[in-house]
Parts: sequence; structure tokens; C-alpha cells
Amino acid sequence: MTFEIPKTSYSGKIREIKLGKGDKSVTVGGETAYPFYLFEGVMPNLPKIAMEVYDSPPEEWAQAALAPFLGVTDDPVAWAKKCIDDYGAEMIALQLMSTDPNGLNRGADEAAEIVKRVADAIDVPLIVWGCGNEEKDSEVLRRVCEVCDGKNLIIGPVAEGNHKKIGASAIGYHHTVISSTPIDINLAKQLNILLGNLGVPDEQIVMNPTVSGIGYGIEYCYSVMERDRMAALTQQDEKLQFPLICNIAREVWKTKEAKTEEDPKLGNTRNRGILMEAISAMVLLLAGADVLIMRHPEAIKLIRDMITELTASSNN
Repeated sequence: MTFEIPKTSYSGKIREIKLGKGDKSVTVGGETAYPFYLFEGVMPNLPKIAMEVYDSPPEEWAQAALAPFLGVTDDPVAWAKKCIDDYGAEMIALQLMSTDPNGLNRGADEAAEIVKRVADAIDVPLIVWGCGNEEKDSEVLRRVCEVCDGKNLIIGPVAEGNHKKIGASAIGYHHTVISSTPIDINLAKQLNILLGNLGVPDEQIVMNPTVSGIGYGIEYCYSVMERDRMAALTQQDEKLQFPLICNIAREVWKTKEAKTEEDPKLGNTRNRGILMEAISAMVLLLAGADVLIMRHPEAIKLIRDMITELTASSNN
């Protein structure tokens, strides 16, 4: 007698969202089952990886993270091109860290000009991630939307406190918004409702659940993302049927385990950070991530290989 795997019946589907423009645009979402459960449904668009680029030279990166980008970290355009040409990046995530009021406090016009230079220089989708200060992000990201009219950037983080201003600009200048809430399914749904009420089309929303690295509460992030997917796929909750984007690189590489250069108890310095990033990213993939923002090329290669293995084994 042939054994048949018990299967869950899914009544919902994750929306398919097109990111970027032109031949190098990517489509994310479209799943009709839990992550990599290809024996129960389809996963028409495999998860995508965006390589991060900073808008100013990073000052606190571990040497292991800096090494692959030596010579280009003072030029975001050259950095982005290196990620694409040398490491095969299918998306770029430009982190606007210089706009932080507690740091360089770069103005909106200057930041927007940097974004435009990068956007004009590459042909893959561009994620633009603000500093996390809602007031400053509102000012900067609105200007970015205007300067890059029609380029379909992926703009965020968009929070409840600034969703009206950034959302209106995204609508007017045709960009996708990153709906961002602090690890809470109810807050995530509420913000998506608010964006919908504002007039942001469903085709222009992706969700950022806010994540952390392994060893720093990732199990809680996993459970919230898992609940997002359960509500979307089995409870037909339309306001949670959006692709998930996870800005994981910053969370991993800021930890002491990734940055401590010499400590025999922690093992090889270089490998430590790479493996922490790869393991954290893998956990988020299994929780339902559709887009991962990552840093180190070797960690990215490990994840790409794992995606290939998972999809191959699931199809057998």
C-alpha cells in the first residue's frame, strides 16, 4: 500500500507583486502553500535576494563584511555595480544611513540625488531603505519618490506615523511601499488597511514584519511571520496576503558575535559572521520571506544553494 502524505487544504494565495521595471524586473509572491511545501501547492516565484549598499562609507562593519567591497564603499554607484557584475545581485537595497538625525543628518535633496544616481546606473530593482526615524524618513522618502518618478522603487520603511505622506507620494510617483510594523500581526494588518484606505493599490505593497538575527529573538520573528502566512493562506485574510521582505543583514552584522575580531571561543572570525547571516536568512525563508536583504556574497551563495536544494527535494 502506497503511503500518501497528509495534505493541508489552502483557501488563500499570496499576491504576486512586480518589483522594478524593464527586463530585469522581478516578481515575488504567488505562493498557494506554506514555504517550500511544493507537495501541497505551488511557489511560482522563488525568494529573491537583494544585496545591500550604503549611501555613505560604513564605519562599524566587521572586516569580514567589508572585504568583498574594498575600493567601492565610498561610491554607492560603483558599489551597486560591483554587487551586480561580480556577485550576480538580482536586486539592490540602498540603505540611507547617512540621513539619520543622530548621524550625518544628510538632507532630503542630497539623499534623493544619491538614490537617483544609483537608480539610473542599474537595471535591477532598487529598494530604498530609510534611517528608521519616521519624521526624517517622511521628508527624505517623499523627495526620493518625486526625483525617481516612474522607476517603481521599493520604498520603506513605511510606518503608521508616516504612512499618509509617504503613501501619497508612492501613489503619485508610482512606487511600491514597504509596510513596516514591529513584529505584530495585528499591527501589520492594521497598517495594510490604512494604506488601502489611503488609496495605495494592493499591487504596490510588500510587508516588513521587522526581524532579528539568530540568537536575538529570531524565534519570535519566526512565529509572527508564520502566523502571517497561516492567516493569509488558510483564513483568507486579504490584508495579510502580501509578500514579506526581511532586512536581515543589518541585524546580523551589528551583533557582537559577528563583529568581535579575536575570540578563540567563538571560532573563526570570518566564517562566524557569514554563517550567522546565512542561518538567520534560512530561518526567515522557512517562515515565509519572499525577499531577503543580505550582505556577504558567501552567505548569499549558501542561501541560493539551499533554495535550489529545497525546491529540488520538494519536487521529488
